[in-house]
Amino acid sequence: MILTVTLNPTLDKFYWVEKLPLSLERVEEEILIRAYKSWGSAGGKGINVSVFLACMGVETVAMGFLAGHTGQIILRDLLEKGVTANFVWIEGENRTNVTIIEKGKEYHPVKIHEEGPRIPTHAQELFLKKYRRMLKRAEYVVLAGAIPPGIPETAYRELALEAKEAGVKAVVHAGRRALWEAVKTGPFFVKPDVREELVVGDMPVRTEEEIISAGKKAIEYGCSACLISHHVTGDILITPEGIWEYEIGVPPTAFKNLVGADDALVGGIIYKLLQGEEIPEAVRYGMAAGAASLEVEAKMCLSPAAIEQEMKSIKMEFKEPL
Repeated sequence: MILTVTLNPTLDKFYWVEKLPLSLERVEEEILIRAYKSWGSAGGKGINVSVFLACMGVETVAMGFLAGHTGQIILRDLLEKGVTANFVWIEGENRTNVTIIEKGKEYHPVKIHEEGPRIPTHAQELFLKKYRRMLKRAEYVVLAGAIPPGIPETAYRELALEAKEAGVKAVVHAGRRALWEAVKTGPFFVKPDVREELVVGDMPVRTEEEIISAGKKAIEYGCSACLISHHVTGDILITPEGIWEYEIGVPPTAFKNLVGADDALVGGIIYKLLQGEEIPEAVRYGMAAGAASLEVEAKMCLSPAAIEQEMKSIKMEFKEPL
């Protein structure tokens, strides 16, 4: 079983528009923009990974905090997609994240993310009890996404340590301090989220050399693999055995929706690791899942046939031993 933790779930809303004016061209009291298409689904990085895995036939349990009417929508969507839910309910309302996609500029969406509800101490304690019980059944645990108000940025560190003590492989897919605190525990796999800021810990990751340096630091802490985005269509994998570079064959002009592609990538990696693939080859499949997701309007491509077809376009190069 694969356990995923999404501490700050969201209802993802997507709006496709013909044109998005980013500045006032004439003086008016308001601007009306009509969406020619809209769509919504349960979201948050860990939840997205669970949805991907469930659609691939993998048993997965999603954990985190749900609240209010939005939480009910998120829960219903997950159950309909075959994900087992084990959330803690709190007062308030889960966040809604909005993505606006302008026709012809799909490679450059506008995203508006809410902060999310504050998580009370008693709910955190209940979550931890549930988490420890679920670890007894899990082979991997995915710790992913934003940290909500009320929870310390060191949360993933503590959850990764719990996983290590239980003999469960932790995959951390987060950004900034939340990621780096967890890296120090030596989790199995880390995929830094560098969308907000091109740093991993306090190390910049703007160039290939900087990415490799940051990845080597993660390996020194005991991680088995660190995968860092080099640019929109390429990633670099650092393991104790060496360094690999990946490039997808999808040009930005073919992008339809960037949201969720990274989570499909993580889900694809875990899916292949479960089948016994070595990390570099599992990452190649994950890259294909991410690439296929970029080419569909839905948040993730959930078609095994489409992902296998995308595998043909993934360039994978072993650069050097570590």
